[in-house]
Amino acid sequence: MHCRFLLFLGLFTASLSHAADKPNFILINIDDLGYADIGPFGSTLNRTPNLDRMAAEGMKLRCHYAAPVCSPSRSALMTGCYPKRVLPIPSVLFPASSLGLNPKEITVAEVLKDAGYATACIGKWHLGDQPPFLPTAQGFDHYFGIPYSNDMGLASEGSKSDLGKPLPDPKKKTTPLPPASFGGDETGLKGDQQPPLPLLRDTTVIGRVDAEGQQSITRRYTEEALSWIRDHHKNPFFLYLPHSAVHFPIYPGKAFQHRSPHGIYSDWVEEVDWSVGQILDTVRSLGLESHTLVIFTSDNGGTARAVNAPLRGNKGSTWEGGMRVPTVAWWPGKVPAGTSTDEITSMMDVLPTFAHLASGKIPTDRVLDGGNIWPLLSATSGAKSPHADEFYYFRGLTLEAVRSGPWKLQLSGGGATKKKNDAAKLAPQKPAEAFPKLYHLGSDIGESTNLAAEHPDEVARLRTLAEKMNADLGQDGIGPGVREMGHFAHPKPLIPHDAP
Repeated sequence: MHCRFLLFLGLFTASLSHAADKPNFILINIDDLGYADIGPFGSTLNRTPNLDRMAAEGMKLRCHYAAPVCSPSRSALMTGCYPKRVLPIPSVLFPASSLGLNPKEITVAEVLKDAGYATACIGKWHLGDQPPFLPTAQGFDHYFGIPYSNDMGLASEGSKSDLGKPLPDPKKKTTPLPPASFGGDETGLKGDQQPPLPLLRDTTVIGRVDAEGQQSITRRYTEEALSWIRDHHKNPFFLYLPHSAVHFPIYPGKAFQHRSPHGIYSDWVEEVDWSVGQILDTVRSLGLESHTLVIFTSDNGGTARAVNAPLRGNKGSTWEGGMRVPTVAWWPGKVPAGTSTDEITSMMDVLPTFAHLASGKIPTDRVLDGGNIWPLLSATSGAKSPHADEFYYFRGLTLEAVRSGPWKLQLSGGGATKKKNDAAKLAPQKPAEAFPKLYHLGSDIGESTNLAAEHPDEVARLRTLAEKMNADLGQDGIGPGVREMGHFAHPKPLIPHDAP
């Protein structure tokens, strides 16, 4: 009996040791957060004590890239690929789209699940709302959230206007759409065609989110996340927490409204900080901080109401302000405290890095564009970015810029940009503006001085890199390296457009 007990104890201890060898992962992804909207990245408007502490105990990634808009950025995070390779769409996905992330793609959740992890997505998904595209079909054991942006609902229920604005009369309904019109545009329903905003648990619609519900969504995501962590903390887990905040319309929780002297946007940023504090406090209280990697980031640059200084541009652009996002990594004892890196990192690096740390299997039957950045996060001597020699800036289907080392060549477009000293307006790109433009980001992070005439050799070198990428993924169109998107016949809104 004594021997059997010792054998059981040995097996149990070995099991615990094996589980402890695999770190937990929490990835907090904010929507439309500006580069300088939080204290660690220079905010003087928003109070973010929890993020300040997180950065003081961890590492700031000062050159972390997303995509210019939501769906492409999330596809890169999930698959480790440039968005155009796996989700070649002009902009984002909308409700009842027939398109989505192909279930044949291998996501970071699937890699970790195969490595023995519990997985959950709590928040905004935005990679397709039809059955084959939902999180539970893409490697997540559990899902709770709004499957797309919080502005993709009814105007009468608050989806088209900020907190405090008058809402249209719900009795004045738009003319019902014929069934054939649903999905007529493959990317989904837009404007007045959009149905009520759904809240899902796994694959079931459990409610609709109106203006009142928008005010509680950050708190509900946070509470769901805390409960899930407590339920799964004894084994390795991956929690993906993509908040709806701080995307338009702006709806801070009632406990945070009017707390900031700078308005409701700042209120909501400060509620996000509260949520981060709740997550980190729970990790600490459960004794998980020594084997939990937490990453805080944003899906793209901030909108016009955000602060992206000192970067040029904003969401929707391939200027630095559209794609470089505030990012913090935290893992006490593993990620050196109070450090930062200016090496290029990206959403595409999440899958390879998490797979490396979890001893998971990275798919070898397809191209991955991201790389393992753990040497950077752990401040290994001599560590370099996997993108040091080449990094590409896509907007929709178009390659608009390429970077190598500190040099960035803006080939075209760039997207909208803020007027100087005016955070409330967008100014269109001047039609007569000449391209290409060459910038040295090491000395000119704001992309203010075009050096193309002084460095024609760099222009030529970067053009060659762009030509190589266009040969792979296509110039404006679809190239041989682009994989098939997911398609779903006869998509339907998750809640009927005319539901009472």
